[in-house]
Amino acid sequence: MENILLREKLSEYHTGYRAFDRKVLETIPLMENSDDFLFDNQMLAQTVYCGFRIGEISCPTKYFTDASSINFKRSVIYGFGVLSTAFKFRIQKCGIKNYAIFDPKGKKLRPD
Repeated sequence: MENILLREKLSEYHTGYRAFDRKVLETIPLMENSDDFLFDNQMLAQTVYCGFRIGEISCPTKYFTDASSINFKRSVIYGFGVLSTAFKFRIQKCGIKNYAIFDPKGKKLRPD
């Protein structure tokens, strides 16, 4: 769903293992993001929105009970947050509405 809405071809969006160029971190509005698991997913959407390229390097990921810090309730909240971020991305790309999360630093978008 995220690849469709963001029009990307990423193999995954959820491990949280990322490296960002300084220019990306200086451009995307990090303070608009969640303070929870959703943060890195929002960063990816902002990175795509601002036109930065994303390269992937595979890394092994293992999910097991002792390593997971998210319970079922929080994972459902995270899932809806991911969908919300992706839909907001597409809505703003279509020019329907503006969201602060996609307002690059130093560039004011037109008011709603």
